[in-house]
Amino acid sequence: MAVQDVTVLFPLTLDDTTIEALRTSLRGELLRPGDDGYGAARMVHNGMIDKHPALIARCAGAADVMRSVAFAREHHLLVSVRGGGHNVTGNAVSDGGLMIDLVPMKGLQIDPANRTARCQAGLTWAEVNHDAQIFDLAATGGFVGTTGVAGLTLGGGLGWLLRKHGLACDNLLSADVVTADGQFLTANEEQNADLFWGLRGGGGNFGVVTSFEFRLHPAGMVLAGPVIHPIARGAEVLRFYRDFAATAPEELTSGALFATLPDVGPVVAIGFVYTGSIADGEAAVQALREFGSPVADAVQLMPYSAAQTMVDAFWPRGLQNYWKSTFLTELSDEAIDTFVTHFAMVPSPQTVAVLEHFGGAMRRIAPEASAFPHRQLDYDFLITSMWTDPAEAERNIAWTREFWDALQPFTPAAVYVNYLGVEGEERVRAAYGANYDRLVALKNQYDPTNLFRLNQNVAPTV
Repeated sequence: MAVQDVTVLFPLTLDDTTIEALRTSLRGELLRPGDDGYGAARMVHNGMIDKHPALIARCAGAADVMRSVAFAREHHLLVSVRGGGHNVTGNAVSDGGLMIDLVPMKGLQIDPANRTARCQAGLTWAEVNHDAQIFDLAATGGFVGTTGVAGLTLGGGLGWLLRKHGLACDNLLSADVVTADGQFLTANEEQNADLFWGLRGGGGNFGVVTSFEFRLHPAGMVLAGPVIHPIARGAEVLRFYRDFAATAPEELTSGALFATLPDVGPVVAIGFVYTGSIADGEAAVQALREFGSPVADAVQLMPYSAAQTMVDAFWPRGLQNYWKSTFLTELSDEAIDTFVTHFAMVPSPQTVAVLEHFGGAMRRIAPEASAFPHRQLDYDFLITSMWTDPAEAERNIAWTREFWDALQPFTPAAVYVNYLGVEGEERVRAAYGANYDRLVALKNQYDPTNLFRLNQNVAPTV
């Protein structure tokens, strides 16, 4: 049955007795339109997404996920899977389908002796690092604390420790997965190693991951924060930053953030986290803090858990969101001028753009070693246009597309899958490069009917 048929017919094809059988089989809640909590459960981070599932299974554990997947398969239902619900596409929710909601699954166990964390799929990075902090440990994932552990890891997992310790997927030790045929599998380097390869960057194409085991790293107090300059000095600041970042130690992960501040206007902020000796960190960022005449220097000592959430306020839940992103072949003078010129004309004061600097540990892993392939590029650029009034959508989307179009002379055929919107198969292929065909083979093996299609989909060919 085609996807469009499922979404239209689903509410008409299941009787109350069938639905009640699913409800009684679950330890968690099963919500239908009109039930208490349904309205909140269907909402995701992007306020542009306004979809109404026929059923929401609020899973309490892996058994609920297995029963929900089996029910969807048996009744030919359109399935969406929600972890953190942060992704801009809104694929976590559908009209007329079954949402498998992992948000209630908040189990977390920190093993300080072995420096590992076992995380259920409903957790956010802020929640994981909140608990890890008491042991002076940290997980690698997330520039933003409200991002879900599951979605970010499955797409690769950029974060404030990437230059020192790699991506979230590089620190994944094991995962428990419910596959499309209802099996509960453990995937790691020894068990189901092919699936483990695909989970490290291949998105939600192969099943529902119910828990993750991560390697943790020492991170007590860190030196972190932004140095903020007016947009009028942006080109000068970014040219300095390009040279600064080229020789930065691996303990320093940094980037440039373009935003609009009250009483200041558009700014360029160079933000960073230094994990290592505080004295070494102060020396490493001295030139950055002394450059030019910043309007503010908010660099300070803080627990890593605070550093990991320090920019959360720039991405509040519920705004209208439209994103465009690309990796960069180089940070040329022309690219810098394009950033500054276009952001100076930003139509919404809530819009944020980010230039992220890579390298270090994430580069030492071969592109074919995991599904995430883009390890040799130095930068990416993400435009997160945000606004409040839906009537402003056309204006903000047009500006975003014009900005992205202006960046094309500086971009390779590559994109970070977690930053993709609804952009078509060609862009999904660009997210995986030479790894795409291997992902198709995995999809053919683990999800040949494309049950898990609401994602940046790698379509099966069988």
